[in-house]
Amino acid sequence: MDQASSTIAAAAVSDKAPRASKGKPAAKQAPTRQVATQAQRIVITFNTSARECPDATQVANITRAFGLIEVDYHAIREATEEQIARSAKTLTDNLSEKAIEMHLQRIVDAFVRSAHGAGTFYQAKAQIARDLNSKLSNEDRDEDRMGVDGTANRANRAERAREFAGQMALQAFALLAAAEGAVDAFAQVTGNEWKPYQGSARPGMAVDQQAAAAQMAALGM
Repeated sequence: MDQASSTIAAAAVSDKAPRASKGKPAAKQAPTRQVATQAQRIVITFNTSARECPDATQVANITRAFGLIEVDYHAIREATEEQIARSAKTLTDNLSEKAIEMHLQRIVDAFVRSAHGAGTFYQAKAQIARDLNSKLSNEDRDEDRMGVDGTANRANRAERAREFAGQMALQAFALLAAAEGAVDAFAQVTGNEWKPYQGSARPGMAVDQQAAAAQMAALGM
């Protein structure tokens, strides 16, 4: 396995449903309405995103192995922090401190969720690359099974998968830098540590009811 394969590998069934009995079919139960609870809400912190994204050492290895452009993590973080802090200061004459904090809370949340999404996407593509290279290694031990053409096609697919996973690793790392800059800007402007918003669900209110209420509120009704 070449260096690129090793780098991606280092970076990162359900049971069959039982057959229905031939007897009398069971009576259908009325669907139960799902009630929204706090546990059902997905809370994504900066650390949650960081766990999904590659770290600096992994990114350095990937950059060298694939010959990609380095990610200037510190420059991205500092630029994002400066931009968000500067835009927040322009709002001080028109917004209260609480309003600015709420505004920034949503902005930071978007940055953190973007990094998290990029990180999970990278993890998925890295897994595909690992699987393809594992299959290719097995075929190399038994070249007659696939033939020359089949093995070559698999090799090309594995190479493309490695390269794409490497690119996604750098994208996730860059977005994590932006997310950290946004978190730092929040602390600089508000003096508080950023935490993801956790709205309280109305007791006993079903998910579809909450969705309808949110839509009506957005329409001003």
